[in-house]
Amino acid sequence: MGLILGLGKDPDGAIAKVHSLGLPTCELAIDEFPPGLETHLVQALNKYNVQCTAIFTMGPGEQIWDFDNGPNTIGIVPPATRSARVARLKQSSDFAKKCGISAIRTHCGFIPMNPQDPLYRETITALKEVVGHCRANGQTFLYETGQETPITLVRTILDVGFDNQGAGFDTMNCLGYDTANPVDSLDVFGKYVKAMHAKDGLYPTKPNEYGKQVPMGQGLVNFPVIFHRLKTEFHYHGAVTIERETEGPGQLEDVRRSIPYLQKLI
Repeated sequence: MGLILGLGKDPDGAIAKVHSLGLPTCELAIDEFPPGLETHLVQALNKYNVQCTAIFTMGPGEQIWDFDNGPNTIGIVPPATRSARVARLKQSSDFAKKCGISAIRTHCGFIPMNPQDPLYRETITALKEVVGHCRANGQTFLYETGQETPITLVRTILDVGFDNQGAGFDTMNCLGYDTANPVDSLDVFGKYVKAMHAKDGLYPTKPNEYGKQVPMGQGLVNFPVIFHRLKTEFHYHGAVTIERETEGPGQLEDVRRSIPYLQKLI
């Protein structure tokens, strides 16, 4: 089990938080890579005996997390920011290599469902550049699921064509973006799952707003069935990384409550 959290400017403090929760792994959200950061991060990981399973990177540029503006601002689909974000993802891969981290992860954005859409073809070209760079660095490239339909994700993986790709299965995002039920989504991309964010939530009820995230066990994600399928059908043995997208003291309390809930299921 693990936790995804922002690294910020204090690697020791971030990894100490993971250690204090008794979790052996983490994913780290990092959008900037100043000189020397890799040294401080590796020192912290070794100090607390925590394994970082992936670096999560977005940006640069504005990102608006809704249905009105998200398709034009998130990931590498939008043309205006694509080249800068491709460069940032390659930078993330190089940073991860220095730290001995075996995967990078990102939201690619609202990948068009129509394979003849020019934006789809351009996105595939950009992804080939990024995924190929990760492959040269000995890493897996993980697609954060949810903004694209499950079959669009599989089509993308096949069209990019490299053998170092995987689905970063986010249990709530399929609900939150109303692209699939997470249990059913495994029918489509289950064999590609190489990482997992454990997160609970609800379907969207407002036309322009992503569905509401709620504490673990209070939403519509059927975790017992998901864990059963991942283990028995798809032989998943990777990390179960808790993600709680809220702020304030309640965030850490929600994470603490999630741990025994998930441990029982695992």
